[in-house]
Amino acid sequence: MSTLMLQILPVWFTALLLGVPLFVSMGLAAVAFAFFGAFPLGIVPQKIAQSANSFPLLAAPLFILMGNIMNSAGITDRIFAFATACVGWLRGGLCHANILASVIFAGMSGSAVADAGGVGTLEIKAMQDEGYDPETAAAITAASATIGPIIPPSLPMVIYGVSADVSIGGLFLAGVIPGLLMAGALMAMVVYVARKKDLPRHPFPGAAQLWVGYKEAHWALMTPVILFGGMMAGIFTPTEAAAVATAYAIVLGLFVYRSFSLNDLPELAVQTVETTGVVLALVMTAAALGWCLSISRIPQTVGPMLVDLAGNPLVFLLIVNLLLLFVGCFMEALAAMLILIPILTPAASQFGIDPVQFGLIFVLNLMIGTITPPVGVVLFVTSKIAKISFEAMSRAIVPWLLPLLGVLLAVTFWPPLTTWLPNLVLGK
Repeated sequence: MSTLMLQILPVWFTALLLGVPLFVSMGLAAVAFAFFGAFPLGIVPQKIAQSANSFPLLAAPLFILMGNIMNSAGITDRIFAFATACVGWLRGGLCHANILASVIFAGMSGSAVADAGGVGTLEIKAMQDEGYDPETAAAITAASATIGPIIPPSLPMVIYGVSADVSIGGLFLAGVIPGLLMAGALMAMVVYVARKKDLPRHPFPGAAQLWVGYKEAHWALMTPVILFGGMMAGIFTPTEAAAVATAYAIVLGLFVYRSFSLNDLPELAVQTVETTGVVLALVMTAAALGWCLSISRIPQTVGPMLVDLAGNPLVFLLIVNLLLLFVGCFMEALAAMLILIPILTPAASQFGIDPVQFGLIFVLNLMIGTITPPVGVVLFVTSKIAKISFEAMSRAIVPWLLPLLGVLLAVTFWPPLTTWLPNLVLGK
């Protein structure tokens, strides 16, 4: 069976290079494996349907809908205004506000693309209006958007948890400290760049203006508090948290801020269905292909090879980091995750690496991949918003990769950064 799978995989990769949609190529590879392996062809649709029958996976469309509502309800405007009031008085203040707004928005959307396309649109325009060059505005927006999927809630962590059978609540908690470290590292980089480029600053707004900014954003700021507090208190699961957050976002948009009406909901629902359809198609066909890999014992073969090659857990994690950073340069994060999870997680388990730490490292690597050329999807979004070429965007992002890579190394070398909070809250 392993020989058959090794014959099918080159054909599959060729199909990817020819531009065949990923979910189609994975589905066809699974069908080919079943056909040539003399398995009943009906097993492929069974595996596809079986993978969709997952309670944790319900969180995906709900978090997507919540992000769409937050963007449409004008909540991002209030968040950015509050962030500017808090840190805009620092040199390069709008860069700091950009990062702080991403931290706040991360507790709502869980998506780097949603962050870049939502609050990022407002941030880039405000920075350009104040005299920041488009490259700096776009680069800091792209870099700070990677915080979105690390601080809970997180769509990639939901997908990872479902695919690798890891506690989604544990993954969510594991992302809090690294997410804040990412914000701190990026702000430290802003301090250096602000002095070098003599970036502008706002006058200190005073307590009264800070209070006004907080009151305007209060109910929006309560979203991550409700989500995180409810999960930590055990009131609801991460999947139920997605439903609570979606309902809360609808209440904010319709009754508190009154920034959209019931007539807008069908369009938001359609946008959510379109995005969810893409995600589920990938997850479901990846499950079928994962079954093929398991039957052919590819993970069981590759895992010991990696173990023998690495020799110890730290070397293994460094190899994984290099592999994922390289793959992230050429493949969309969700696709890379679904392909590599069944191959790499068994080897991590053999080394005794905490599955929550490994999940966080996995997701963080691929989120950095969203801002690395040539396939960084967040780079495409921010370059389009800032109206600069992708080549200019690719050059501008390079310095901002350094603090993010520093955080990646920190969570790799020091596991408590990812395991302490889940162990504390979940009582492990």
